[in-house]
Amino acid sequence: MHEYMSTVRIWELTCPGLLEEVGRARRWTRDVLSDSPHADDAALIVTELSANALLHSDSGLSQHSFNLTVTRTPQAITITVTDSGGAPTRPHIQRPHRTALHGRGLALVEALADRMEIRKGVHGHAVIATLQSPKPSNDAWHATTATTRERQPC
Repeated sequence: MHEYMSTVRIWELTCPGLLEEVGRARRWTRDVLSDSPHADDAALIVTELSANALLHSDSGLSQHSFNLTVTRTPQAITITVTDSGGAPTRPHIQRPHRTALHGRGLALVEALADRMEIRKGVHGHAVIATLQSPKPSNDAWHATTATTRERQPC
């Protein structure tokens, strides 16, 4: 391997405290992960975490922002959304009533991610979600079956 080549890729995006930035963050995530089988899950996680950063902290004020970092290694994709702070409580998973309109975002992220953690920073909170890369199968039967299924019409 060349001494300057790395299998780790890191992308960062800082978004102003505007709700329309959630869509931009989602599209950006899909773009940088376009060749990954996790692109859609990552985009959904970014949507939830970015919206939370805006709605539940001072990030949603026009003079504030939230930061998004996507780190990709051969083993995993890690998504970190950091808010600007100002929230009176730490982000936490809620179990809302079935008719409630809000409160499921972090539970959804936890369900999609292989690992999720919340860290308190100097100015705000960072929510980190990790998606593990699928391990290649050594099982020839599974590989053959998948290929056969893909070729058959619906």
